[in-house]
Amino acid sequence: MRTSAFGAAFALLFLSVPAAAQTADPARAPVQALDDGLLAIMKAGRSAGVAGRAARIGPVVDRSFDVPLMTRLAVGPSWTGIAPAEQAGLVAAFRRLTVQQYARNFDGYAGETFSIAPQVESRGGDKLVRTTLNAHDGPVAISYRLRATAGGEWRIIDVFYKNAISQLATRRADFASILQSGGARALIAHLDQLAAKPAS
Repeated sequence: MRTSAFGAAFALLFLSVPAAAQTADPARAPVQALDDGLLAIMKAGRSAGVAGRAARIGPVVDRSFDVPLMTRLAVGPSWTGIAPAEQAGLVAAFRRLTVQQYARNFDGYAGETFSIAPQVESRGGDKLVRTTLNAHDGPVAISYRLRATAGGEWRIIDVFYKNAISQLATRRADFASILQSGGARALIAHLDQLAAKPAS
């Protein structure tokens, strides 16, 4: 099992508060759903194949992430100058990449578990949920930034892995030069190429 599909992040100290006070926070639910979904495909393992694991984790990604907003934030200010059809193509390609990276990298189970920190922190209008992947070679800190949708549901908009920068910041830096040189179609092709990349 590889966790390198997550883009970058920071790891901060967890603050201790009574668990009962935090279990009702609705921002925890999408993160818990993602953790459960990842454990399910890890346990399905290589016998399920990448396609089988992708079929299982895809609906979880749709429920846990705000993929359209993540795509728009990753593209940045140039989003408003992209035609609606190409915007839709970018969102679809971004989703394919997200699903395929999870399916490729979470491909086996060796007793790993996830734990969610009891404190849900506020970041302006957003919330930050910190988790730990308890792996056989040591714990891995993974944090999620969530934002409420227009309907009031919390969805993940960014992932922070270990002590690097955010996944969205990494994506934005990667996307900028491609958009400048080839536009939205070139970026869609780039995302599809990444999604099709075989597991290493």
